[in-house]
Amino acid sequence: MTLLSATDLYRFYHVGDDETRALRGVSLELRPGELTVLLGSSGSGKSTLLACLAGLDDPDGGRIEVGGERLSRQPEAHRARLRAAHLGVMLQSGNLIPHLTVLDNALVTGTLLGRPDTARAHALLGQVGLGQRLHAYPSQLSGGETARAALVAALAHGPQILLADEPTAEVDAATEGWMTDVIGEFVHTQGRAALIATHSLRLAGRADRVLHLKDGRWTDA
Repeated sequence: MTLLSATDLYRFYHVGDDETRALRGVSLELRPGELTVLLGSSGSGKSTLLACLAGLDDPDGGRIEVGGERLSRQPEAHRARLRAAHLGVMLQSGNLIPHLTVLDNALVTGTLLGRPDTARAHALLGQVGLGQRLHAYPSQLSGGETARAALVAALAHGPQILLADEPTAEVDAATEGWMTDVIGEFVHTQGRAALIATHSLRLAGRADRVLHLKDGRWTDA
């Protein structure tokens, strides 16, 4: 079974007369129980690919389907509905709502879906060492705490797929361990799928598949 499929994705950006080809015919499938790690240097197209797969950006060509429904080339309201129903998204920044507590951030998407899961949120926050920080605000968190809270916010509503862009880029070894364990359990114990752009050797070591992106195309390592 395929949870997410992307076929022949292209994405171009124009600044004046200059054209940047961020994606050039990228295709992939994400399946249950599969942790996929995405490797590539800065500017390789990793963030663009994740943004398109999350419905936060729209490819200029190609097709994306999530949960059997078309995500690409659809109105924003349709993409937002599919994103909330099927995806957990963790970007490099801006994942937490500043005026909400750690716990409330974890419950946002579930509340919008009409099924907030407080028990799951509490369990995940405890698992990443934030059990005593439930009522803290994002401005009161360290960098590592912010990353852990953002991961929980992406997972607490029970999505089928996690899309994460450098989730452990600026955290210490202990935090990286907590986050890697949570992602591993999400995929391998709960039977979900994850696509993670990372430079973490620990995460790459847990991966079922490692993909390499260069200049907007798949390439060999």
